[in-house]
Amino acid sequence: MAYWRILYCLMSLLLVLSASGAALGQDKKPPPKTRILFLLDASGSMLAKWENSDRMSVAKNLLTHLVDSLDRYDNLEVALRAYGHQSGRERNDCKDTKLEVPFAAKNAAAVKKKLQQIVPQGNTPITYSLLQSAGDFPEEKNTRNVIILITDGLESCGGDPCATSVALQKKRIFLRPFVIGIGIEPEYEKQLNCIGQYFNAADVRTFQKVLTEIVTQTLSQTTVAVDLKDAQGKSVESNVNLTFVNALTGVPEYNYVHYRESNGKPDKLEVDALLTYDLVVNTVPPVVERKLDIQPGKHNVFAVKAPQGELYLRQDGPSPYGQLSAIVRQQGSGKTLLAQSFGSRQKYLAGRYDLELLTLPRIYLKDVEVKQGQTSTITYPVPGQLNIPTDLQGYGSLYQVEEDGSQQWLHDLPEKSSKVVLAMQPGKYRLVYRMKSAQGSKFTDVQEFTIRSGATTTVKIFNR
Repeated sequence: MAYWRILYCLMSLLLVLSASGAALGQDKKPPPKTRILFLLDASGSMLAKWENSDRMSVAKNLLTHLVDSLDRYDNLEVALRAYGHQSGRERNDCKDTKLEVPFAAKNAAAVKKKLQQIVPQGNTPITYSLLQSAGDFPEEKNTRNVIILITDGLESCGGDPCATSVALQKKRIFLRPFVIGIGIEPEYEKQLNCIGQYFNAADVRTFQKVLTEIVTQTLSQTTVAVDLKDAQGKSVESNVNLTFVNALTGVPEYNYVHYRESNGKPDKLEVDALLTYDLVVNTVPPVVERKLDIQPGKHNVFAVKAPQGELYLRQDGPSPYGQLSAIVRQQGSGKTLLAQSFGSRQKYLAGRYDLELLTLPRIYLKDVEVKQGQTSTITYPVPGQLNIPTDLQGYGSLYQVEEDGSQQWLHDLPEKSSKVVLAMQPGKYRLVYRMKSAQGSKFTDVQEFTIRSGATTTVKIFNR
């Protein structure tokens, strides 16, 4: 009776999926084909007694009923690979693995027939079997490759199944595998759960439930919504690009611009629940949520605080600097967030920032606060102009003179011609210059001058 219950549940699930797919078919891309490879442990230990039978007989019976139910799903293919069944344990064959039934449509009968022929006897070469499984999946776009590993033991051939699984996932050979442990001691579970999502089948009934759950995760529609909150927890933020990044590979899986419906709720995105995601809210700076806890077959809502305000760099009229920009950094950070142009408006996360205005000399504004839902306006003093009309070749620099009389280097004059016009901030400055033809440092010309807002200051270099 238990077998029929699981069969009924799977049939009901598939009917729901078919109906939902038909309803959404006009608005969505064709769903990807799903391929499930059953990787079955057929080592000698699978003959161990398990309740009223043995481990292999239970696995065979449950897989038989499972593939029967899956055979009715048009967009699904299954295959069967076994290991440890071709050589006795005394031969210590660490390459004992074989694809017994390749992927094909409606091949439940072939899988069931082969299951009855497999006799456990050998080792547990999990790593080698995973490597070989990479060639079992046909190379085809728009597919989801899934492995369900059923085992009662650990790697017995010295391989590293965890590293192998991660490497194959990064190559997109298959998605995160499912691992069902039969009779595995708790202290050994860590050696299997790094391969993929691990389930402990402590008894036959749990084994049934695990298979049902895996099929649900694999085939059910899963959706997510991101509810962007302000600092008070209100659902008001929107129109921000969101990226769901594969937490294993670092590669973006989904990019979309956040949208709120007329009722204020964020819209839904359908995702593949077999992957693990980091969510990046692409504000400036970004907000990152690591390893989202997505429940397969359900609608998941993630609330993320991302309050924003606006920074307005105001420029009244044409700038003598040309296109002036300001480097924006988070307060206390040396990392540049953005080089924002004057005359523009830019949203930032609510917080405090340090600005470096690319004037001459630089203007440094510390602790500029951007408040949620408000605009912070930044201006700068109207510059004046330095005019050096003398056309000479030589070596010279401009220095800013501080109130205490010290000087800070500011700008080098071109060696080929001292004739320049520079926009400069109001203040006191010093020119130090020696002609190229001058025979000695004593011919250095030093002049001090003042720049005033909106005015031109002319400094002539004397030909000595």
